[in-house]
Amino acid sequence: MPHCKQAAKRLRQSEKRKVLNRARMSAVNTHLKRVSTAIGAKNVDAAKEEIRLAIKKIDKAAKKHTIHKNTAARRKSLLARQLAAITAAK
Repeated sequence: MPHCKQAAKRLRQSEKRKVLNRARMSAVNTHLKRVSTAIGAKNVDAAKEEIRLAIKKIDKAAKKHTIHKNTAARRKSLLARQLAAITAAK
């Protein structure tokens, strides 16, 4: 339990941020799972669409500082490599 007004406010702010960050990361992970499913099925068209949506969510999470910008770049790069791999295999 906070002992001063400032600590109470910081606690309220951190709780709000935690809820928002969890929602953002949940959305990112959902889209990453969809991409993984499309890539596993070797469905190039579906994978392209899902990767587009996943990159949008990753960028938004990075912009809001939910994830680090380098983490976002690494994840987007991994998605691009996976897409290139199934496109080349086709």
